[in-house]
Amino acid sequence: MRTRFALLAAALCVAALPALSQGYPNKPVKVVVPFPAGGPTDVLTRVLADKMGAQLGQPVVVENKPGAGGSIGADFVAKSAPDGYTLVMATASTHSIGPYLGKLPYDPVKDFTPIVWVGNATNVLVVSNNVPASNVKELIELARKDPGRLNYATSGIGTISHLTSELFASMAGVKLTHVPYKGTQQSIPDVMSGQVAILFDNIMTAMPNVKAGKVKALGISSPKRSALVPELPTVAEAGLPGFQSLVWFGLLGPAGTPKAVVDRVNAELNKALLLPEIQARFVQVGFEPAVGTSADFARTMERDAAKWSKVIKDAGVKPE
Repeated sequence: MRTRFALLAAALCVAALPALSQGYPNKPVKVVVPFPAGGPTDVLTRVLADKMGAQLGQPVVVENKPGAGGSIGADFVAKSAPDGYTLVMATASTHSIGPYLGKLPYDPVKDFTPIVWVGNATNVLVVSNNVPASNVKELIELARKDPGRLNYATSGIGTISHLTSELFASMAGVKLTHVPYKGTQQSIPDVMSGQVAILFDNIMTAMPNVKAGKVKALGISSPKRSALVPELPTVAEAGLPGFQSLVWFGLLGPAGTPKAVVDRVNAELNKALLLPEIQARFVQVGFEPAVGTSADFARTMERDAAKWSKVIKDAGVKPE
């Protein structure tokens, strides 16, 4: 009897969702950032929150729930009511990489509803000034001459910088030695001093050091040049055709979020992403805005997951 009442209550809740979505939103919307305040995902979310709130007609509240590589915040949203009032700003780390490095408390596909692809972040391939290479082709030739001698820094095993470096080595047909750090910032002094040869660094932290002459930039990991550094070629055009590495950011809701809610948030956030001031701010903080339907976002997530899961498998990457 108790089970019957529980099933009936669940059915009534599901039936009520379309009606709720018709007046959506009628209270503040919470966007969970599964990483600490001040980081790239947090900055990106806060840039959008005010505009998104103004267009939805309700405040958009950003709440940080960091921990376990982003899985704590993502799991919180996966287990929230699918009514559009609790969303998560997800990244490739939480949905395209983390699931292939260990068991997570959520299914990155079945437990979420893609809403909108917000943007991408890209990295710059930098090398120590001690490395006798002035472009990507020369770096690859140098690595081929002495397999394993050149090393590369990352912000840890299984991070995007690690997988990007492994992808580079695999596509170039070279062997490089991994030197993991607890964070990118800890590795930069060693790249500057020449103890480490290579680093794929965030564009915002890399370029000040490049402009100061402390390291050399050989290329950017995106498929096209960045408006922030238009003079810097892509790694693909500079010597490794087909190479690209982007970190996507996007808004997800729990599985079962009503289509009317998805369509409303998607439309309003796409409007915000097209605003000149938002696009300018994105460029300033090293992001490239992306617009499109929820289906576009779902396909992006699927392609990215297939790509990084293969890199993880081929390189034999194991979680720490």
